[in-house]
Amino acid sequence: MDPERNSGGEPSQSGDDTAAVGVVVTPATSSPVAAETPARSVSEASSSTKRTTKSRRTRPKAGSHPNNVRKLRQSAMMSKAELARRAGVSPLTIDRVEAGCPCRMDTKRKILEALGLSPSAAKDVFPDLEVP
Repeated sequence: MDPERNSGGEPSQSGDDTAAVGVVVTPATSSPVAAETPARSVSEASSSTKRTTKSRRTRPKAGSHPNNVRKLRQSAMMSKAELARRAGVSPLTIDRVEAGCPCRMDTKRKILEALGLSPSAAKDVFPDLEVP
């Protein structure tokens, strides 16, 4: 509503002579379908749309698998993108591994090879790795 208009919709004393726009609201006609449908209260409507929360499988938190990938990559003067290209994985995967997120054994092997390390150095790079 325009603050310069009075409650009657007429222009105010400020000289605003624009025409007031009126909105006509007509009541809806009752149809046979609407008469047969029972009305639901708000609480009934909201209770029917409530979702039951299912237990979700949780991922291990980042940082739960500390490793030395970042330190070795930086000592080799290699960027994340370069390591990812050499290992055949995405830069996002390298970022996640360096952040301590868990990864597959194959990804660890690829990273070791890209860093020029042998599989025997796996325990030095990934301390949480159980090597026989």
